[in-house]
Amino acid sequence: MQALRWHGVKDLRLENIEQPAALPGKVKIKVEWCGICGSDLHEYVAGPIFIPENAQHPLTGEKAPIVMGHEFSGQVVEIGEGVTKIQVGDRVVVEPVFACGECDACKQGKYNLCDKMGFLGLAGGGGGFSEYVAADEHMVHKIPESVSFEQGALVEPSAVALYAVRQSQLKVGDKAVVFGAGPIGLLVIEALKASGASEIYAVELSEERKAKAAELGAIVLDPKTYDVVEELHKRTNGGVDVAYEVTGVPPVLTQAIESTKISGQIMIVSIFEKEAPIKPNNIVMKERNLTGIIGYRDVFPAVISLMEKGYFPADKLVTKRIKLEEVIEQGFEGLLKEKNQVKILVSPQS
Repeated sequence: MQALRWHGVKDLRLENIEQPAALPGKVKIKVEWCGICGSDLHEYVAGPIFIPENAQHPLTGEKAPIVMGHEFSGQVVEIGEGVTKIQVGDRVVVEPVFACGECDACKQGKYNLCDKMGFLGLAGGGGGFSEYVAADEHMVHKIPESVSFEQGALVEPSAVALYAVRQSQLKVGDKAVVFGAGPIGLLVIEALKASGASEIYAVELSEERKAKAAELGAIVLDPKTYDVVEELHKRTNGGVDVAYEVTGVPPVLTQAIESTKISGQIMIVSIFEKEAPIKPNNIVMKERNLTGIIGYRDVFPAVISLMEKGYFPADKLVTKRIKLEEVIEQGFEGLLKEKNQVKILVSPQS
């Protein structure tokens, strides 16, 4: 089968590899759609970040080159011995988290904080930028007929957004700001709507992304027009309850901290490629709470249920659909060059 494999920075290759087998406990899935994630793009331009390059990943036993893609949906074509909850023909998505099950985090049920944690499609185990994937049964979630395969490819990134909001101190009726209206930022806006935020602000420079944020119901602030910290304090009478940092840009983290009210919270959702200096007194003097999340846990079923109710709409978030053979030039390079793109979906099926 054809698969996209990461060999190094700016070195992705479409290669012919063997199809994965439905070994005991595994589910073989024909991939319908796979989204290009911001973390995929980071690996392309600045990796390796999560990809094991020189030593094998402790849970998958793999190292580069690895098949990429972890935001995908598909249909089950074969099940391995011992699989009982998933059947051939099921429409599914995969929760692509590898965890050891033995460390302190895993024993507490916090599998996304596993000492050896990795992502299918980044740490090995196959990936959605291929025709077929074989995943452990416990990773596989069914989606109903009312949730399209395109929508299904948004479950994984939507899980990041919903988990970020769930882990924050946001309460119904609170005011929030999202710094960065890229794919995850837009999904955070959707998660905030579902969670009952009364006012949702979005800070964004891109005209296209500002339009998307407004379309989803956010109050958009352009940092070229406003001193956004001052403007947020003025509009919210003292600062927002929670600020979500979804850019990974160091100066923006300072803005996020300063935009919150007394005892407000800053939730870091992004991955930073560089160190981000902060002024501790900005936290101490207002008793603000600075925290962050990695990935998600125990939220896939909730995301799928919210999708059935119309949240996280693919028709508003997906801006390009391409074939696997176009994934490098039209996909990865497209995201770097075309600022109007939000979420690009890739179909490995001809």
